[in-house]
Amino acid sequence: MTVTLADVAARARVSPATVSRVLNGNYPVAASTRERVLRAVDDLDYVLNGPASSLAAATSDLVGILVNDIADPFFGIMAGAAQTQIGGPGDGSGRAGGEKLAVICNTGGSPERELTYLTLLQRQRAAAVVLTGGAVENPEHQAAMAAKLAKLADAGTRIVFCGRPPLPEGDALVAALAFDNRGGGRRLTEHLISLGHRRIGYVAGPRERTTTRHRLEGHREALHAAGLDDFPAGGGPGDGSGHRAGDDDPLVVHGPYDRRSGYEATLELLRRAPDVTAIVAANDTVALGACAAVRDQGMRIPQDISVAGFDDLPFSVDAVPALTTVRLPLFGAGARAGRLAMGKENPPPGGIATIAAELMIRGSTAAPRG
Repeated sequence: MTVTLADVAARARVSPATVSRVLNGNYPVAASTRERVLRAVDDLDYVLNGPASSLAAATSDLVGILVNDIADPFFGIMAGAAQTQIGGPGDGSGRAGGEKLAVICNTGGSPERELTYLTLLQRQRAAAVVLTGGAVENPEHQAAMAAKLAKLADAGTRIVFCGRPPLPEGDALVAALAFDNRGGGRRLTEHLISLGHRRIGYVAGPRERTTTRHRLEGHREALHAAGLDDFPAGGGPGDGSGHRAGDDDPLVVHGPYDRRSGYEATLELLRRAPDVTAIVAANDTVALGACAAVRDQGMRIPQDISVAGFDDLPFSVDAVPALTTVRLPLFGAGARAGRLAMGKENPPPGGIATIAAELMIRGSTAAPRG
């Protein structure tokens, strides 16, 4: 049954006029009253009606692009590329044509903000939603996401994942464009092993992120294949799969995807295992922090320690020495997500496409000394 404005008013114990004022934002309302109304809207999953009831099932010209951090080039490149396909060039007349208004929603990596933005986009009857970057691996959040995306899809919103795998349950997606993070992580570590490295530290991202798990799994697969997943005292035995608990592995330190994390985690790795000859970072920004920590300890890159990143962000080739990394086609993936969101491109078979990762060998990695 359709939830009405009156239902929300009854739930919030206010008048329908007060609900309207809160939702339209055109009249001052006490903060406590506003909070009560918005809570009732969320509880009842109320969607604001358009100018006419006959348009209740119609979508707007709005497209939401959800990112963890727009200041991070990883997300900025994908969002900008998607916007080129969503906004469109127009016809030069200033009149609106088939293009849409793209709105960037910066979640700050918060699962709660992610759900909040989806609710707001649902109320605005967004024509499409593009969700970028890794997902949070939490069953409750995944269930809430699946339910929210299903409601958006039922209302006619096109949903595209860019750089993240599909949810374990739910078929609301138009498409999921997933990067081969596992394969890229494996090839990066295989490269270091081929150079002769045997003690390789790893600065991982946040534990709960799919991107973190997949890249670390690829790293450990390469170690296991080379017989390097059983380390000396302090590391504990391997389980035969190459997938060991992060808390038991002295050569893995988790943290945020930022430069400070790379710096502090690298110092911790060097404290735990002074004999490491190479460090793999969760992404290129983390790798910059790792490089700074190595230099501050009086060591040279790559003569004393090799350092590698992931993503091939624009600054990677300009680092000194240039950063060995894994290239992800961020702009191409973002543009494709934009076309899928606009219906300009047919979805891949089964709705899922794995986007290949390419190893970029540069000056920051070399054979270990001795």
